[in-house]
Amino acid sequence: MDEVIIVGAGVGGLTLGLALHAAGIPCRIFESAAEIKPIGVGINLLPHATRELAALGLEQALASVAIATRDATFFNRFGQLIYQEPLGREAGYDHPQFSIHRGDLQMVLLDAFRTRAGQDRLLTNHHCTAVEQDGSGVTLSFSNGPGGGKHTTMRGSVAIACDGIHSTIRKQFYPDEGEPRYSGVNMWRGVTRWKPMLSGASMVRAGWLSHGKMVIYPIRPAGADGLQLVNWVAEIETPNYRKRDWTRPGSIDDFIGAFANWHFDWLDVPAFIRAADSVLEFPMVDQDPLPRWSFGRATLLGDAAHPMVPRGSNGAGQAILDARALTSALLEYENPAAALAAYEKQRLEATTRIVLTNRTNPPDAILREVFQRTGDQPFGVIDDVISRDELVALSEGYKRIAGYSKDALRT
Repeated sequence: MDEVIIVGAGVGGLTLGLALHAAGIPCRIFESAAEIKPIGVGINLLPHATRELAALGLEQALASVAIATRDATFFNRFGQLIYQEPLGREAGYDHPQFSIHRGDLQMVLLDAFRTRAGQDRLLTNHHCTAVEQDGSGVTLSFSNGPGGGKHTTMRGSVAIACDGIHSTIRKQFYPDEGEPRYSGVNMWRGVTRWKPMLSGASMVRAGWLSHGKMVIYPIRPAGADGLQLVNWVAEIETPNYRKRDWTRPGSIDDFIGAFANWHFDWLDVPAFIRAADSVLEFPMVDQDPLPRWSFGRATLLGDAAHPMVPRGSNGAGQAILDARALTSALLEYENPAAALAAYEKQRLEATTRIVLTNRTNPPDAILREVFQRTGDQPFGVIDDVISRDELVALSEGYKRIAGYSKDALRT
């Protein structure tokens, strides 16, 4: 097969590049930014994603910069424990769950791709403006960065859009789609250097959206000072929002009032928030699932295909699974258009279910159930509010839909 053109050097694009290179399929990645920097905050890689990255020989590199998450722990806003379950290898999976700084993950992928495929296989400052195709290949047009005046073209066998929720190629396929769908929840995200809390590798979810919800988990091991880098997300139902921008600074004063009384025996939440290195603000958005991704020799992958609200720790993982499926399809089918159609058939329905489930019944639906049943009041005994069986069913149901139940990963 002639060269595969990948648009975007995020998690999905880099993983796809590594998978294609391992399969002996030549590829080249074009990134809009002039320089790839380790920006962002924390994300989670669930066992179905870490299995794929381990197959690419990356588990040791990831383990050196990430936290192997041990447990998911749920509290109400009064600090009362609702539910706890083991995660990753602690739960009996063959592969870990990693909590990691997005920038660290991207740098691990970037370094591996450049080392294995070659420095010339990734070009920065190339912003895709359009894709055209004929019977023998695709031609992509690029400017030197967004709005740049210099224009170049590149020819390849297929084009894979890995350029995120604002994908140029997605907009070319669906020009009337409109802006991303706002969930009604605004997020403020930050990282704080803090001493280990609970197990030292816990993913904490606490509160509920109407009164303020927090997600807290460490993303880098403790340094010589004994402090971990801890990621946190504050989520509050908010009528108005501004367009998503991964780098927009946020103001602590805009949201800390919802958490002013969160003084738990294991964490003083307002003090923790105020100690943040920096704070970013962006809305929780997604897009309605598309009827198709593949158009002849061009297709979508990751957030360009199925942007989802970040409530299931699953966005990056689904992009990684896309990369595996697309590589397998390109190996199986000699006809590139047939390969992209097969990839879409395997992944579109599965990711559609996850996008819709993240809107309604993600893992933090446990918090919603307790909030509604208690009327947002302290409880005496959690078993009087919700049974252990119900809590387990909520958690396991999401794992099945998202494709990382233990049964699914044994196949």
